[in-house]
Amino acid sequence: MSDPYASRTPVHEQVVDGFGTVRVLPLDPGADAAVIHRWVGEDRAAFWGMTELTEEQVAGVYAHMATLDTHHAYLVLRDGEPVALLQTYEPEADRVSECYDVRPGDIGVHLLLAPAGPGGGQRGWTARLVAAVAAYVLLGLDRRRVVVDPDVRNEKAVARFLGMGFTPGPVVVLPEIDLPDVYLPEKKAQLAFLDRAILFPG
Repeated sequence: MSDPYASRTPVHEQVVDGFGTVRVLPLDPGADAAVIHRWVGEDRAAFWGMTELTEEQVAGVYAHMATLDTHHAYLVLRDGEPVALLQTYEPEADRVSECYDVRPGDIGVHLLLAPAGPGGGQRGWTARLVAAVAAYVLLGLDRRRVVVDPDVRNEKAVARFLGMGFTPGPVVVLPEIDLPDVYLPEKKAQLAFLDRAILFPG
């Protein structure tokens, strides 16, 4: 079977021992909308805030994001199979900047994992995937610190980040954004931070 993603140029490619080849592709809003819509429509993705959107609306959200210089979306593949949606953003251009002191070298990250396959979740699977994503964000983009802002009710995501070495920051309320192209409701979030030196010393 041919790889439908083979013709697309990754911004990051990494072979992870015992895991496979991880490729990070710039999201194609049209081509990738069906996959993303399937993921964000599941109950487990409720905190992503897109469960009610149609496939066309999902494509529209990411088509709008593709026009921005400060926010970017990527499809993460493992051995040619989509396994995660990665979004990066400049914190100073995001509502999170109203809630903490942004440092030079900070980058914000949102990560939505694909549903577990027929074999279910494998031990260490998420950690290895996230390590490859972190290599792109911190080393590939030359950033000093990752900032995440999961909803405080999303205890699984909060625990996952802290288990990976993130340092918890304050619980904050991200303000509502109501613009013609973007609507984001108010969100109570647990900020957490990961310094590059923790994952990649030296």
